[in-house]
Amino acid sequence: VAGFGAATWHRGVPIVHLPTTLLAQVDSSIGGKTGVDLPGGKNLVGAFHQPSAVLVDPECLSTLPDREYRSGLAEVVKYGMIRDARLFSLIEKGRSPILERDEALLGRVIERCARIKAAYVARDELDRTGVRAGLNFGHTFGHAIESATGYRRYLHGEAVAIGMAAASRVALEIGWLEEADRGRLLALLRSFALPVGGVPVRPESVCRLLSSDKKARRGRLRIVLTKGIGLATVHESAPDPLLRRAIREVCEGPRRKRVRAREGR
Repeated sequence: VAGFGAATWHRGVPIVHLPTTLLAQVDSSIGGKTGVDLPGGKNLVGAFHQPSAVLVDPECLSTLPDREYRSGLAEVVKYGMIRDARLFSLIEKGRSPILERDEALLGRVIERCARIKAAYVARDELDRTGVRAGLNFGHTFGHAIESATGYRRYLHGEAVAIGMAAASRVALEIGWLEEADRGRLLALLRSFALPVGGVPVRPESVCRLLSSDKKARRGRLRIVLTKGIGLATVHESAPDPLLRRAIREVCEGPRRKRVRAREGR
């Protein structure tokens, strides 16, 4: 909101970001996107306005509420999934010290995430060429879930975690992602006590919101998927049935196959 105010006041005034949450330190403070949410969706009103500087101090995280901290870890996991398999492995191996907020390890993780974000932004500052879209892994579903639950049920990172679970289901079904890699993703999210399902809304309401997503073109939804850990790509027209099945899974849980008993037994 402060960034949006700086972008619009007197047609733009300088602003310096001092992010005090993990999510802001690794993601939202970098890149110049500002905006506010409306009942119809996330970030529907906003502007690009680059800060004069971003000052990150991991010590700020020592007093961050536990739930807010874990929410930021979802974005950290996202960076490993889309661009850096070694970062993903580092997070897996360092789960305990990360949860204990080990400052030395956090400093390494935050720097790597920030560099990944900056690299995307440098190639597509105004989000026009499609390069920056890779940062949206988990966000297409996540934004719809936030909106469907009135922005009250989930923190942003929690919704993104569920969104990554849904997106990875789509990637699995089209043959882009192996079951083992999806299992690693879900296990890591769960180890940070992040939700990967159980959304208390009807799947149809999430589907309707997806259709109005700003990344949709001519009735087709462009969605970021992964072809393995560390390799994101944009699917230009994800099939509707796959999207609906993924949404149903995070809302209702995976459907079990029914086994019919043979007659006479």
